[in-house]
Amino acid sequence: MKIAAAESAVAQVRDGLVIGLGSGSTAAFALHALGRRVLEGLRIVGIPTSERAAAQAGALGIPLSNLEDNPHVDITIDGADEVEQDNLDLIKGLGGALLREKIIASASKKLVIIVHGDKLVSRLGLKVPVPIEIVPFGWQVTAQRLSTLGAKPVLRRDPDGAPYRTDGGNYIVDCAFEAIDSAESLAREIDHVVGVVEHGLFVGLTSEVHVARAEGVSILS
Repeated sequence: MKIAAAESAVAQVRDGLVIGLGSGSTAAFALHALGRRVLEGLRIVGIPTSERAAAQAGALGIPLSNLEDNPHVDITIDGADEVEQDNLDLIKGLGGALLREKIIASASKKLVIIVHGDKLVSRLGLKVPVPIEIVPFGWQVTAQRLSTLGAKPVLRRDPDGAPYRTDGGNYIVDCAFEAIDSAESLAREIDHVVGVVEHGLFVGLTSEVHVARAEGVSILS
């Protein structure tokens, strides 16, 4: 089903476009679909949202660049951890690449999300926490400030127990807010917490969502 959603999203890619390459297990299906089309002659340039995505895309033969050389991205294809059905706002970042994902999404003319149907929710926060990337220095203070917003912050750790590090060298605290009444309002509050680098609330960025279900792929826009 995820393969079908990825194929649906990749079908709109044409020659000459600059493509933002998403990270994570679902976005990997889109990378494989793009790689196959590149082998068939599609001419594109990819901007990866993580070191992992860069390695995967390179192995598939997708030509890569960066935002310095290509500051305007035509379309980004990525996954999401939750999608609010009414407005297509997102929670992203459980894979750890939220900062680069949001930078590239904000530079894109079109953000296309591919998800399984179980990622759709009536309100964000019902199933997953909001990942928040923070600077390591004084992270406990930042986490405490986030708790005053109603969060239950938990420092993400590697399997060996060490704090998880993003591609940028920062920490992530996964913050459970339960059901979020207004992602826009909460995003503004988080933005004002000193020590926060970026958060996984993607508000007003999504163009369309390709939803994989047993009965087929539907497109929300």
